Amino acid sequence: VQLVESGGGLVQAGGSLRLSCAASGRPFSRYGMGWFRQAPGKEREALAAITASSGSVDYADSVKGRFTISRDNAKYTVYLQMNSLKPEDTAVYYCAVDRALFRPVAILTADEYEYWGQGTQVTVSS
Repeated sequence: VQLVESGGGLVQAGGSLRLSCAASGRPFSRYGMGWFRQAPGKEREALAAITASSGSVDYADSVKGRFTISRDNAKYTVYLQMNSLKPEDTAVYYCAVDRALFRPVAILTADEYEYWGQGTQVTVSS
């Protein structure tokens, strides 16, 4: 399984970015996906998750109302739309694949994800 994130960059506070994660090597439409981030000196943080059919999504409180996860199974891609960005959103952002087949509920537990991308840097200036 290969995951490639893109869309990161430098943005001013209050701005927006849309991250993409292109997947290959596994039937994409059968597995949930998640977005995570890790800032220097901090632990990895789960941000958003979506089930295989997009029927269930979940968000961390830190991004709820600002970030939106979505997916296009035909394109084997999951997205993270990030609005109202804050300097504290600065981190490396990763996507990952749920280890469970057709999990019915989106899950934000990192241990439930088994494949990870290499990450894309997001920097928010004040």
